[in-house]
Amino acid sequence: MVLPVSRTNMEAHLYMDLHPCTCGEFRFARKNAVIALEDGDLASRYTGECARCGQPREFVFRLPTEISMPLGGDAVSYGGDEPSQLIDPGQWLGVADAYASQVPGDFARLDGEERRRARAVLNRATAAVDEVLKFIPGDADEVPAATFTSERGRQAYAKEPGRFRRSRLAVVRDAYAGMAGQLA
Repeated sequence: MVLPVSRTNMEAHLYMDLHPCTCGEFRFARKNAVIALEDGDLASRYTGECARCGQPREFVFRLPTEISMPLGGDAVSYGGDEPSQLIDPGQWLGVADAYASQVPGDFARLDGEERRRARAVLNRATAAVDEVLKFIPGDADEVPAATFTSERGRQAYAKEPGRFRRSRLAVVRDAYAGMAGQLA
């Protein structure tokens, strides 16, 4: 079996957050180690026990040939220019929705720390929409149906395929980025 590449630690952690234990629990204390694969490549192995049932958990991701450096500041990036091998476009849009739903509509009543948290969440939502856009080929107007590889992703696409058009995704992305800018 060929291990998928995790482009960044942030992407690996998000993937693990999207895949609960068989008991339904998402949380587990993660220990990380870099390991050598039989083919000579390197991988990142995350291990730990489920916080609820104690069942061992393990995730192994191939490391990319070129390591992405963190952007610094408030900027968020889950990976380079290529689409994710771990998380499909429907899952990415679900992540963006979940992050954006954490932000109150009225920024005026937020104190300094609440504004900082809201900006960070909106930056993550923006980066998640950027990830969806990476699945659209340069000459296409929408995410190809074949790129939805998870059950959750296929359900999101089947429910509302119009959400995966380039023009609509760009509007959503710009709205999240604009709101984050208002909180700076």
